[in-house]
Amino acid sequence: MSIAFLVTTLIVVAIPGTGVIYTLSAGISQGSKASVIAATGCTLGIVPHMLATVTGIAVLLHTSALAFQIVKYLGVAYLLYMAWAMLRDEDAVALDHLTPHSAVRVIISGILINILNPKLTLFFFAFLPQFVSPDDPNLVGRMLGLSAVFMLLTFAMFIVYGLCAASVRNQVISRPGALSWMRRIFAASFIALGARLLFTS
Repeated sequence: MSIAFLVTTLIVVAIPGTGVIYTLSAGISQGSKASVIAATGCTLGIVPHMLATVTGIAVLLHTSALAFQIVKYLGVAYLLYMAWAMLRDEDAVALDHLTPHSAVRVIISGILINILNPKLTLFFFAFLPQFVSPDDPNLVGRMLGLSAVFMLLTFAMFIVYGLCAASVRNQVISRPGALSWMRRIFAASFIALGARLLFTS
């Protein structure tokens, strides 16, 4: 594993995207435990993309416009649903505790957010081959190892974001005006991310 791979990975995972926004909203709405659960869900959502890349299924999304469009539109629809749910539920950013039911919902939502993002498969398809040699006798094992490091760093970065959000939770939920604006900001963020995904070709 090269320093270039670690530096590039850290830059990529530090850039706020759907997983970061979702983890931030979980941290503010339900605290540090929820942020860790959200980070876990978002990280697990990377697994199918990683496996698709390593096994070559990513070629389908790369070459089939129909397959890419189907996954893309499902992802856009889910992000818009998340925005609508955030605006509809006035308690979405003011929950007092994390119940077993809501914990399951948090992790499932985190998984779906990343599974329904075809850009992740294309990203792995373009990213991983740069750091492996086609002559490597253990090519698959090498790619799986790099993918595992990528996921570990992603999980760690998401937790940092989530815990930072959870640390200001009390200040946010104690102010009704700030709470209302926070819901709108998260909803707008999901809409913006959905729009960006919509125009991805």
